[in-house]
Amino acid sequence: MAAKPDSQGSEPASAASGTGARELRWDIIELLFFAYRDFVGDADQELEAFGFGRAHHRVIHFVTRYPGLKVADLLDVLRITKQSLGRVLKQLLDEGYIVQKTGNNDRRQRLLYATPKGEALVAKLAGLQTDRINRALAGIDAAGAETVRQFLRAMIDRDDPDKVLEAIFGSSKKARE
Repeated sequence: MAAKPDSQGSEPASAASGTGARELRWDIIELLFFAYRDFVGDADQELEAFGFGRAHHRVIHFVTRYPGLKVADLLDVLRITKQSLGRVLKQLLDEGYIVQKTGNNDRRQRLLYATPKGEALVAKLAGLQTDRINRALAGIDAAGAETVRQFLRAMIDRDDPDKVLEAIFGSSKKARE
């Protein structure tokens, strides 16, 4: 018989095998699953009309946010295979959401830029997600919102040498100064 979760959704460590002495954070784990489901779900519905999925969303998002992003850096950001990126990128290129240019200094570099069509799609998707974020933050003061940002930053592996993450962490530090 499984142990009954407490009021925060945690179960005693003995309720799950292989956990040692720590209590499992079922409350946060499940909230993150459901929050992610609904956060991406708003965009998923919009993307479906274009025949796009989450991989398309992630690619066009980062290409729009970081113009001139190298394909190699995009692979690092997304942590997907070249084959997976190639299929998605080809569709976004073919349908005019992204353009690819050769690097000025290194002709082997493939630099990615969103087209106005791509930027409009990202703005629409980001608008849906911003609305969800704003609804969630509506009852939280500025200090609480900062706590949310700190929590999310702490969930990311800081030893990741990703250039986009460096930009995100750098800009969040500047925003607080």
